[in-house]
Parts: sequence; C-alpha cells; structure tokens
Amino acid sequence: MTHTAHISHDAILRARVALLGSQTLTVRQEVAAYRVLAQVSPLAYLPLLARALCAYSHQEFAGQPGTALALRAEAVAAARRMHALEAGRVQLLVVVLKAYRHQLTITGSPEELAAVEAEIAVLDTDRGRELGPLEHGIARLYTGIQGL
Repeated sequence: MTHTAHISHDAILRARVALLGSQTLTVRQEVAAYRVLAQVSPLAYLPLLARALCAYSHQEFAGQPGTALALRAEAVAAARRMHALEAGRVQLLVVVLKAYRHQLTITGSPEELAAVEAEIAVLDTDRGRELGPLEHGIARLYTGIQGL
C-alpha cells in the first residue's frame, strides 16, 4: 500500500491546483496544501512545509505562543523528516530549530530549550566539518549578519 492510498486524490488535486493557480495564497492556504503534498512527494514539499509553518506561526499566531510553538514543533518534525531523507539538508533543520528555540524562550520551557540548543550545536559542528574552509567562512559571515 502506498502513501497515496491513505490520501484523497481530490485533496491532492485541490492542493496542486491551489499552488499552481494565479491567485496569491495566504500562508494558511500554503500550509494546508503543503501538508497534503508532503505526504505524496516529501522530498519536494517537506522543505516548503517547514518554511511555511514557521512563517504561519510568526505571521498569524505571534500573540498566541502556545499555537505558535505547536506550529514550529510541526515545522521541526518536517525538517527532521527531510534531513532523514536527504542528510545534506542540514541548513533547513538548523534554521527551523532556531525558530523553534526562539519560540521556546517565549513560552518558557527550559528542559526542551536545552535539548534543542544541544541539537543545534551538534548540527552546527557536523555542518562545519562538512564545509570546506571557504564555505565555512561564508557560513560564519552569514550567521554573523543574521545576528545584527
């Protein structure tokens, strides 16, 4: 039995039409479409889902920390799945984990915050080993610019 056996083909078609349509979608509509399509084509849609979930939590639920935290946790789950499928996608996981970490500091969950920070440190170390000296310098410069 394939993944598509559990998903309505109508839902898949609606999601694809929504994304390909000429109208501008809201972040909520994008998240809904990516949730469906990530089940069918995870390599293509998991990164888009993770980014859209972070944007959705920031744009629509900044005043509701619990909901924003749940959306960012879902984004982390999507990024972890993507990283498991394609280990070279560490940058996506690190960015989403940092967004999750930010939300954890707002909601005040010290145990989970410590675990996320440790995971980020491990991933940053692993990513640093994979990069050559030039790429490593560019990555450090980019991180420094983001902190400004």
